[in-house]
Amino acid sequence: MNGVIGEILPLALGVAISPVPIIAAILMLLSPKARSTSVGFLLGWVLGIVAAVVVFTLLASVLPEADDAASKPIAGTLKIVFGVLLLLLAAKQWRSRPRGETEPVLPRWMEAIDTMTTARGLVLGFLLSGLNPKNLLMGAAAGIAIGSATLTLNGSVVVIALFTVIAASTVAIPVIAYLVASARMAAPLDSMRTWLLHNNSTVMAVLLLVIGVVLIGKCISSF
Repeated sequence: MNGVIGEILPLALGVAISPVPIIAAILMLLSPKARSTSVGFLLGWVLGIVAAVVVFTLLASVLPEADDAASKPIAGTLKIVFGVLLLLLAAKQWRSRPRGETEPVLPRWMEAIDTMTTARGLVLGFLLSGLNPKNLLMGAAAGIAIGSATLTLNGSVVVIALFTVIAASTVAIPVIAYLVASARMAAPLDSMRTWLLHNNSTVMAVLLLVIGVVLIGKCISSF
């Protein structure tokens, strides 16, 4: 299990450090319906993470691999493909970063956050975690790692739970902190939002580059 945990940790951190869902959560916490919308978003975020990892874990568990001592070419090939795709996404993020004092443009859905309901917040959280290309690739890679390992059911559940806790932490922490002490959180949240908006593409480019290289390097041992 330790080997699998070591493999999924950078992937979980990759999901956790994604600036877009953090910005979305902060905008919800600064909106008129902060409590209900942010809780719905957090729930959807967690459900999307779990769904992606569980689906690919189940798919990987039925791959026709050899015994545990042998190489695992199918799982290794899939992980390398995911690693290459992450590198391509890193290049795209780097090219799209704001230059100089250019003000980053908010996506249209972010501009509509003030009018979102709890249900829409939940759906948005699920889409950003479970179907967002970057997060889906990292969830898929984690699922492949878990499903292709010889873990017991309990062991798989523990690893998936650990992945989910880490991946969801950066959205969960500001939401929970706001629910506990809303009056004190407004100024720090606004400062964090501003920084993330201006550094979103750069942070994601570096993050995806590192994770892609690590994933490809580890997967070479599968052959």
